[in-house]
Amino acid sequence: MATPLTASAALAALRAEGVVVVEVGSWRTHNRNSVGAWGPVNGSVVHHTVTKGTANSVAIVRDGYSSLPGPLCHGMIAKDGRVHLVGWGRTNHAGGGDPKVLEQVIAESYGSRPTPPTRGNADGVDGNSRFYGWECENLGDGKDPWPAAQYNAIVRVQAAICRAHGWTAKSAIGHLEWSNDKIDPRGFSMVDLRADIAERLTHPANWNPTTPPEEEDTMAGITKKDIFDAVWSTDAIAAPTDAPDVKTNPTWQAQSLLKDVVARVRGLEKTVAAQTAAIAALAAAVGGDDDTATIVAAVQQAIADAVVKVDVDITGASNS
Repeated sequence: MATPLTASAALAALRAEGVVVVEVGSWRTHNRNSVGAWGPVNGSVVHHTVTKGTANSVAIVRDGYSSLPGPLCHGMIAKDGRVHLVGWGRTNHAGGGDPKVLEQVIAESYGSRPTPPTRGNADGVDGNSRFYGWECENLGDGKDPWPAAQYNAIVRVQAAICRAHGWTAKSAIGHLEWSNDKIDPRGFSMVDLRADIAERLTHPANWNPTTPPEEEDTMAGITKKDIFDAVWSTDAIAAPTDAPDVKTNPTWQAQSLLKDVVARVRGLEKTVAAQTAAIAALAAAVGGDDDTATIVAAVQQAIADAVVKVDVDITGASNS
């Protein structure tokens, strides 16, 4: 059990975890505290909105509707990963749930998931006083996708709350794990989500797993010149070294040279295509789109310069 975070402390925890936050109106004081207690808190519940469109979803979870006044959560996690804070304090999000599940969450004593709930909104214990609530923009039909930015934000939000309270990932549950009459969130596994939260909690709050460590080690210290030298300083773009010699070979025939040149050009085309793909991939790994374009342009110029140097000398003069 824990005292709920203040609005300022929650905001700081979310931002420290790398969450992009949108503060909606007077969210710090928008709540349902007038009808019941909030706290002690024991965990965090993930929901889906069954709505479409960020602005529409934010409006609904902030204001609620005729039969259920808002706020309906503390924050709404949009498709783009932004978290819209709409209220702080008691909110109408969890409703009634299973007391056995509450015990398991408090003790963090369950295995991969809590015991399936046998009570729901009508006959369960009050969850609005015990949990943080996070609505996630999704139709909840099992078909509406969960973009990576949104899923990553869900992980970060839950990790931020757990980290602030010293909880493990087992303090984050889905609404369907709390109430027997709920199905949200639908479209991903809470078991998988908790595993991702647990992984994040093994790292500092500012951890940003964008590049695997082994890739960072492999590319460390490599410069654009290294890439150019490794890929393009090859014999593939040098002049032929075994072309027929018109000066020393008395049996030379013009068609022999032409046939040889055609074969070499075709081989060169294949080599250029393969190496162009290689240089683009390597340049992208080191720099970005602009660097890639710069390096590829330099390579193309180098190819042109090399081709000019390839002499097809059938008269004793250099042709270019």
